[in-house]
Amino acid sequence: MTERLNNRKNNELREIRIIKDYTNHALGSVLIQFGDTKVIVTASIEDGKPRWMEKTDPRGWVSAEYSLLPSATHTRCQRERTKISGRTQEIQRLIGRSLRSCVNLEKLGDRTVTIDADVIQADGGTRCASICGGFAAMNIAFNKLVNQGILEENPIIEPIAAVSVGIIGGEIKLDLNYEEDSHAQVDSNIVMTKSGKIIEFQTTAEGAPFDKKQLDEIYSLADNAIKNIIKLY
Repeated sequence: MTERLNNRKNNELREIRIIKDYTNHALGSVLIQFGDTKVIVTASIEDGKPRWMEKTDPRGWVSAEYSLLPSATHTRCQRERTKISGRTQEIQRLIGRSLRSCVNLEKLGDRTVTIDADVIQADGGTRCASICGGFAAMNIAFNKLVNQGILEENPIIEPIAAVSVGIIGGEIKLDLNYEEDSHAQVDSNIVMTKSGKIIEFQTTAEGAPFDKKQLDEIYSLADNAIKNIIKLY
């Protein structure tokens, strides 16, 4: 077994911290930390829905915007001011899909939730941290609207969380940092509900292919980790 940073076991999460109400003006906000990955996530809720939705549609909507800030990595990246990269679009859609899946959109009503995830420091797993932070921020925002009498009840169906798993040198490892992720033969990002239902199971062989036994081990490892992450909300 190869040694991991801080002597972390293969089935062990990095230290996760969630600081709630991190900003003053957003309805819901958190600073979420997975090891050295840090993401500020805010939830804003506005009246009205996207123009493409029919006015008679009883559902509300949840969307997301993701940004890797210029100094979040060792090499400064350019701000995406006019053109969004394919990677950013993919992550934004993943965050939005994941969060919509756990919300009763009809109970949300004629409203739009926008999740903004800004990565201030990246060390692997930014999309998973953004999903977890997005859920936490959205839940804070919904509870505030319930307390204000604007929503009758919190429209969240059940909590969700996300985590990465990879195969490195034949070993299955949970919650990869950047160094591990860059050497992974198999890379997986998994989003699940508290009850164990799968929302996303993105698993790709970057090097050698994997078998069903390894796939089952990846699922079991992620399922247990996601339940532990949800306890931190």
